[in-house]
Amino acid sequence: MIAATALPATAKTASSPYTEQKLDWGACGFEAAVPVECALMTVPRDWAEPAAGDDLTVQVSRVVATGADGRRGIVVTNPGGPGGQGTDLPAALAELQPDLNVGYDLVGMDPRGTGRLGSYEELPKDMLTCEVPVGRLPDGPLDARDRSPESIAENQKAARAVAEACQSQAVTPYITTWQTAHDLDLLRTLFGVDKINYIGYSYGSWLGAKYASMFPEHAGRMVLDSNVDWQGRLMADFEDFPRMGQRQIDDVFLPWANRIAPEVFGDTVEEAQEAVERGREVAAEYGIDGNSYDAMFIGNGSQIGWILTLLVVASMAADEEALDGIAVSEADRAVLDRVSQDRFGVPAAKLTRALVIKNNLGQDDYLPAPLTRFAVACGDQPTETTEWYKRLSDRQGPRYPYGGWQYGLSEVCGPWTDEPLQELPELPREVRDDILVVQGEFDPQTSYEQAMKAVRKAPGVNVVRVDDSPFHGQYALQGNYCVDGVVNNFLIHGSATDEAICSSVPLPLEEKLHPVEGPVDDYLDDHRDGGGSLVRVVDSVLALLLGERISRLNQ
Repeated sequence: MIAATALPATAKTASSPYTEQKLDWGACGFEAAVPVECALMTVPRDWAEPAAGDDLTVQVSRVVATGADGRRGIVVTNPGGPGGQGTDLPAALAELQPDLNVGYDLVGMDPRGTGRLGSYEELPKDMLTCEVPVGRLPDGPLDARDRSPESIAENQKAARAVAEACQSQAVTPYITTWQTAHDLDLLRTLFGVDKINYIGYSYGSWLGAKYASMFPEHAGRMVLDSNVDWQGRLMADFEDFPRMGQRQIDDVFLPWANRIAPEVFGDTVEEAQEAVERGREVAAEYGIDGNSYDAMFIGNGSQIGWILTLLVVASMAADEEALDGIAVSEADRAVLDRVSQDRFGVPAAKLTRALVIKNNLGQDDYLPAPLTRFAVACGDQPTETTEWYKRLSDRQGPRYPYGGWQYGLSEVCGPWTDEPLQELPELPREVRDDILVVQGEFDPQTSYEQAMKAVRKAPGVNVVRVDDSPFHGQYALQGNYCVDGVVNNFLIHGSATDEAICSSVPLPLEEKLHPVEGPVDDYLDDHRDGGGSLVRVVDSVLALLLGERISRLNQ
């Protein structure tokens, strides 16, 4: 790494010609339920040396404030990733939380390297990808539970090939959080405001915290939802995936499966685990490799993801008629059927093993991951080695079998050799009163423990703990009036909350809450209240789809 004194802590965003450009607002390449405009913003390849190298172009968006009194400020949004495209997020939030849009322009950005978000069926224009030769990829099915030297070597192939392909591109060292934070400050300048208010999910918590650390004088009210340890190592979150995912599966998902479909999953967690393993064996008979099956349980942080996993495992582990017997309300049956129809083409009662296999376990054929995902995760800070991650796999596999065996073997940052160009500062004291941390107790993608590490290292930030919630992304995504109210009061009125606790809402296909013992219980007087006062109100298709997208972006 270049010494911290060799480069400025922040570049001078006031450099022309970037601050003199005019954003030409026009139509976006995607559909939205509220009026949204997009523009292209020119940024230097390297904010440390703006005159060196070719400029980059990023797409930005805005939903103009709807209030009669005009705009009070802007709220910049980020869906996470790293590398999640964000120009469609303002429109979604404006529809789900219209009160926020009354006084604020909601603003989004497709971060550098991700290209311009358009039709979801097309590769984004100008997206940077890692071109990996097919011959460098594993040949045949993979199962990281097979610990033979040959299997381990095959599982490590893709990570090495992707790392080498990404690092071969000259722009890679400049696709980092440090650079993107400067892009955000340029966006602030072009909007003509003194401060950025902010909502960031998952990796977006890291980006928001680093923006506030680098530009504290321009940091307004910052909501960090579903947090990594933004005072520590970004990669520590990914390394914790197997543990936090296994906890969510064993403590929340499988007991839920017991209640929803006992004829498939039995009445105990042990019986449900047996059903999952039985489904894995059946899937293997149909040619589905173990890693693909286990991947359903890794980072399963959305309501749609839960329902999809329930459908797949039930179709593999039980008779094909088993799904017809799931006893849920008429409204929940409609949700169950919608997920099944979208992924497999039939209602849940007509789902068969053959259809599940034909449709690749219901997993979408997603577009290639942008270079941004790996350039940021591996380039923000020094990385561990391939051998370190292999030892991590050896330790985690026996304890967390769904994700522990394969994570350490597939981590692209292991063979990454480039050193970061800049150091990222920690959050200074003067901005902590304007930070609101929102965290679910059993989030399988950004663990409660990682979030609280950041909180402990930044005393003074405001915290909202969501008791019993197993999902990734809380604000506007779960229909939780408590969370949404606290966040809106903070952003709109500046009402801070030092230590708030919100109850979760009931899980998908259920009408009451089933409390689960967890780390938030230390802050509760009485957790065993029989279900709390909140009811499940997420009947918005948009909220469900946005929740799934944010979960997928941050895997």
